[in-house]
Amino acid sequence: MAGKKAKGNRVQVILECTEMKESGLPGTSRYITTKNRKNTPERMELKKYNPILKRMTVHKEIK
Repeated sequence: MAGKKAKGNRVQVILECTEMKESGLPGTSRYITTKNRKNTPERMELKKYNPILKRMTVHKEIK
């Protein structure tokens, strides 16, 4: 029997590079991280390393 799954405040989110989408180059840079739903209800935006562009770019939460 499956137990009742607790719905916590911490959820997994996917961060995708914004510059990569705009440039039209093939491939995507995505990171998976977690965030606390209560502390940050809005979409996350972090500067992360993009290995395709070989520099730090802005990654936004998708979905």
